[in-house]
Amino acid sequence: MHQAFILGAGLGTRLRPLTTRLPKPLIPLFHKSLAERALDTCEAVGVRRFAINTHHLPELWRDQTFGIPNGAWDRPGLAGGNGLPAEFGHWHDRPVHLFQEPDLLETGGGLKNLLHWIEDGPLLIHNGDIFTTMPLQRLVDAHRASGLPVTLALRSQGEALHIAVDEAGTRVMDIRNKLGRSEGSHLFSGIYCVNREFLDYLPAGEKVSVIPAFLKLAEEGRLGAVVLDEGHWMDLGDRVSYLLAHRTLDLGPLIHPEAKVDPLAIVERSAVGPGAIIEAGAVVRDSVVWPGAVVRGDAAIDGCIVYSDRPVSGPHADADL
Repeated sequence: MHQAFILGAGLGTRLRPLTTRLPKPLIPLFHKSLAERALDTCEAVGVRRFAINTHHLPELWRDQTFGIPNGAWDRPGLAGGNGLPAEFGHWHDRPVHLFQEPDLLETGGGLKNLLHWIEDGPLLIHNGDIFTTMPLQRLVDAHRASGLPVTLALRSQGEALHIAVDEAGTRVMDIRNKLGRSEGSHLFSGIYCVNREFLDYLPAGEKVSVIPAFLKLAEEGRLGAVVLDEGHWMDLGDRVSYLLAHRTLDLGPLIHPEAKVDPLAIVERSAVGPGAIIEAGAVVRDSVVWPGAVVRGDAAIDGCIVYSDRPVSGPHADADL
């Protein structure tokens, strides 16, 4: 598996107002963006080149470690692809192409937009708003062994059990019972492998989801599945799950070494990003303080996300500040 596509173009409406500051995939989880964690996850299974589609606040992707030069967004893209930079950035010396979508193309249209970028061989696709430690090598191996156009990574537990599979758990039979075959029993993780032939199921130049194409393949008995219940999987699409991830995952120190936390401040079960300042007397519990944010000494916050450049003062609970 040498190529991957990270879905980064969503608006992040469920995470507003946080996403007025950053695109959702650039939101930090334990001081590292979701996009960077997705890139690391893909790289671990052998990926050597990346594509990321963007839409909301695209200029902020330049501030990541991809090295996209100023002005690259204004240069022509490839073959109708909305904004493939003439120059691309890098992640760990691996090339990263950013596909800017002036108009959102959704999951299917965004994938079709990569038609002239995708090389021979399978493509790993990873939603940009999830975190996982699932053993994705098993997905890659199952996809290669099956010879099917698409293989979905599934979980057998969760809230959104919309995928029905056969007894062996290797074929998707239905999605949301759209084919009238079965109610769902598994959760779609947002990670899957496709062969190039899958793009033939997607119309060109249209805003379209991948789901109709998935249903067509399921009807043909050609939509593969692998159940990966090992490891963590979290959809970080809303503030509740975002805070929960910082409370339940162990991804390193909660307080970044470059954060400035006064010894007379109380910080409990909270993440504090690099450059953030927690003044003497402040009380911070079960919260996330983004890089560069300031919590004043008279502040007492509980269950909050401090994301803006406005210093926080006074008492707050379950608020985005």
